[in-house]
Amino acid sequence: MRNLGLPIAVGLVLAGIVHLVSVLIMPNFAERDAYSRLSVIGSTNVVAQIDDPTPFGAVLPATDPAFVTAVCLYDLGDGPLRLRVPTTGDYTSVSFYTRRGLAFYAINDRSAGRRVIELDLMNAKQKAALPDDEEVTAADRLIVVAPENEGIVLMRALSRERGAREDIKRRMDAATCGVPS
Repeated sequence: MRNLGLPIAVGLVLAGIVHLVSVLIMPNFAERDAYSRLSVIGSTNVVAQIDDPTPFGAVLPATDPAFVTAVCLYDLGDGPLRLRVPTTGDYTSVSFYTRRGLAFYAINDRSAGRRVIELDLMNAKQKAALPDDEEVTAADRLIVVAPENEGIVLMRALSRERGAREDIKRRMDAATCGVPS
């Protein structure tokens, strides 16, 4: 019985390592990740609204039906992006994700303190190329540095009342995500 203890323990440890590695690697091989699901909704650097979830499914899993959701798939290869999202009376948030789904920044209407959430999204090389201008302060220009050139910007606005949903959808239609002119 003692002779079996060591091989069983080694087998369990190896099985645990194999399981952990396979779980961590699995998202890299997923064919229907969030980016590929959302790429059928809209084109790059353009805001597109996501359809409301139904009892038969949703574009993104675990979507809250109380929110109106829009998305911008960004590509910083052509330059930095300027994002503008009008806020609503209830709650508006903007979240940034890499192409693989890693969240790297989020802001809401309360922390923005404005009627429009406005910011520039760029990679580290583009930010380093900005001229040092003492006239432009951090309060004047919010800059978000993306770890990758491609990713997802998810915009969500709460609709407390059913009757206000269409107005919130119109406000989300006014959101922009594109190369500044």
